[in-house]
Amino acid sequence: MIGSLRGVLESTHEGGCVLDVNGVGYLLSCSRKTLDRLTAREGAQKLLVETRVSQDAITLYGFFDASEREAFRALIEVKTVGPQKALLVLSGLTPNELARAIAGKERKRLAEVKGLGAATANRIIDEPAMQKWAVGRAMPEADGAGGVPIAPPPAAEEGAEADAVSALVNLGMKRPEATAAVNRAAKRVEKGAPLETLITEALKEMAPR
Repeated sequence: MIGSLRGVLESTHEGGCVLDVNGVGYLLSCSRKTLDRLTAREGAQKLLVETRVSQDAITLYGFFDASEREAFRALIEVKTVGPQKALLVLSGLTPNELARAIAGKERKRLAEVKGLGAATANRIIDEPAMQKWAVGRAMPEADGAGGVPIAPPPAAEEGAEADAVSALVNLGMKRPEATAAVNRAAKRVEKGAPLETLITEALKEMAPR
């Protein structure tokens, strides 16, 4: 299987590109965001690759960084969300934005992704594995840094509340705002509620009203 390719961008088309690697043109399906980043640069470029084999085709999917590829892998595990719909999602939202939308159960925001629809957006948000991926995702505040996890600063809180604050900070939120939101959420949820519940309620507290 192909894990990555390094070559020169030969051409782009709706939904993908051709990458020239030593005279061989590889047809890759990509998100709009990856295509935009490819066309903004010159010279040889590296793409991470996910190879999918079906009954009648071998398709290569290209990603500018590891965070996008991991989001793609998570999305295609959701029932009825195949590779093409996963690319639609990643064309509309960065991995960081997607993680926030899922963790905060922002159904409208996800449904507004062009070509996705409310039913698929709800299925993605309600998928337990996607919730786990989103809540536990340690993302940089700005995408494009290769998806390298950021270690959160030490927390003064204890127990589940500290874990919730750290998770929100890892999603790109400021620690003071995250702490305040978790404190408010903790007053509304039952004592001993799961960490995921505390994080979800804290995200609701931080959402614009």
